[in-house]
Amino acid sequence: MKTKINVAVLGTTGYVGLELIKILLRHQHVNINFLGSDSFEGQNLSDIENNKNYFKLPILKKNELFDPSLSDYVFLALPHSVSNKFVKTLYNKVKIIDLSADFRFDDLKVYSEHYDNNHLCGQFLDKFVYGLVEINRSIISKANNIAVPGCYPTSVLLPLVPLLKNKQIISNNIIIDTKSGYSGAGKKFDKSNIFLDNDLNFYNYNTNSHRHIPEIKQELLKHETEDNISFSFNPHILPNFRGMMSTIYCDLKNNISKSDIIKLFSDFDKKNYFIKLIDNDERLDFFSTQNTNFCKLKILDSHSADKIIIVSVIDNLIKGASGQAIQCFNLMENYDETTALI
Repeated sequence: MKTKINVAVLGTTGYVGLELIKILLRHQHVNINFLGSDSFEGQNLSDIENNKNYFKLPILKKNELFDPSLSDYVFLALPHSVSNKFVKTLYNKVKIIDLSADFRFDDLKVYSEHYDNNHLCGQFLDKFVYGLVEINRSIISKANNIAVPGCYPTSVLLPLVPLLKNKQIISNNIIIDTKSGYSGAGKKFDKSNIFLDNDLNFYNYNTNSHRHIPEIKQELLKHETEDNISFSFNPHILPNFRGMMSTIYCDLKNNISKSDIIKLFSDFDKKNYFIKLIDNDERLDFFSTQNTNFCKLKILDSHSADKIIIVSVIDNLIKGASGQAIQCFNLMENYDETTALI
């Protein structure tokens, strides 16, 4: 019998870190041997969340006390611009699955423009594989270090990349309208923005200036032969805790029809367990993917035969973060991709 793999998590007590722990506890091949948290050092995770499964976990320690020689993998559920400070000392000592934006970009200049000018190990950017499983499965399986995609990019790239690869849509006039639960903004999000006097609020923000835009564009350009990508991106925050829905409006290329798109997505579904094409009257909503690692897709009619509307729904904390990280881990270790995720 194969020995269990020792796994550490740094940044345990954020929304994503807690989701990671829940999944890792279900993983039959994993032993969690270190939990890092600067905010709750010395406490048990069970003191923070009432879960009987947490009692068997290690006590929380400062992230900096992590010893890479004692673990096979470390999941970094740390804030953007913090992960790279740890990677600087951990690189090549342990396999790294980073859930921040610090290693998603191919160009350090692009990262610096949108996140932080003080990246401490830009020389390692090309040592991380972009962990969008359904698109990069083969290279993920051979990787030692993974940069897990952002939640917005995951919901957008999963439907758009197959369309671009197969030359189904015109790439210079894509409109993306995305709604997210507030958990995507992290634990420091001010809930007074959406809850006030027993009423609920909803708003858009950073339209066409959101820092996930360069990540989306970088990955789309890898699959667009004409090197011509232009899109509008309008993100919104809803008064829901979790969930994400991207509605994407595309112009079809000549002689491409809705039935062609349905066939393409049907094939995509058959090849990927966690992609589900909804081709019936089922309504897509946040409940349909909450607490799962699925991306559900639906194609809707537009007012014009040369246009298409695509709805993509994920759980931003799982398929958009922790679940996708575990998918990558499973591939890297040659486990069934669905292990601990269904």
